[in-house]
Amino acid sequence: MRNPDSLNKKANEDTPQGLAFAVAAYVMWGFLPLYMKLVAHIPAAEVVAHRVIWSLPIAAVVLILLRRTSDLRHALKSPRTMAMACVTAALISINWGIYVWSISSGHALDAALGYYINPLFSIFLGAVLLGERLSRAQVAAIVLAAGAVLVLTFDAGRIPWAALGLMLSWGFYALAKKSLPVGPNQGFLLEVLILILPALGYAGYLAGTGQSHIGVGVGADTWLLIGCGVVTAVPLMIYANGAKLLRLSTIGILQYIAPTMIFLIAVFVFDEPFGRARMIAFPMIWLALVIYSTSMLRQMRHKAT
Repeated sequence: MRNPDSLNKKANEDTPQGLAFAVAAYVMWGFLPLYMKLVAHIPAAEVVAHRVIWSLPIAAVVLILLRRTSDLRHALKSPRTMAMACVTAALISINWGIYVWSISSGHALDAALGYYINPLFSIFLGAVLLGERLSRAQVAAIVLAAGAVLVLTFDAGRIPWAALGLMLSWGFYALAKKSLPVGPNQGFLLEVLILILPALGYAGYLAGTGQSHIGVGVGADTWLLIGCGVVTAVPLMIYANGAKLLRLSTIGILQYIAPTMIFLIAVFVFDEPFGRARMIAFPMIWLALVIYSTSMLRQMRHKAT
């Protein structure tokens, strides 16, 4: 029989396999704007529908190969689990819709901003909803992030809704996901199962009214929309497996890979304007993340001693 202490110690250590999985997933998410730009001429709602439709077979095959379908069957029989899964499914579909719209409409920098400030929003939620105590460094980081949003708001004369929408939808999704009593792979399949009927219904409506971008012939749009399932399901499931093999502090640092890549692509590939307000706001966000990350690492080291 294995020693429980050794199992806990192993679970709290970084592994090369976990690091490879997590980095691969974040790099895939970082390159995702390039793919989404290819479908920028397709309405965001249709893209989201096909992200759901073509993610389903991939998620199902993976779960069958891993022989982890029993938890899914139990979840389908539990009203409480299904209710929580409906909440997470709604939140992730909103997040996907805002993200696709952001990239297609020239707001990739807002997408980067949203995912940069998301970890700070998560610790804010933990304090407000879960009663978690914030350190001074964490409070300072949240204040800096809020200040950066105010700078952008005053400069543009409007609230950066795309960035805040991504932050809110992903932050509450992550919070609700903690209450979902199934594994990450099973949870993802459960979410797309819930979303599949409205996705198919909307895709059918578009086809019936002649608005669908998937035609009778197999053109570029058809392959791109089918590929939406691959670029959605594969990195998410790779990440889910990698996260189990890494420490929380390591995941916290690695999560900045994707928004940094989105930021670089937005500025140097999509040529989005990086004006004075963003030159002020983004360094404020980066400083906030440095403060947050340093505080988090200190807390992890303190707990380990």
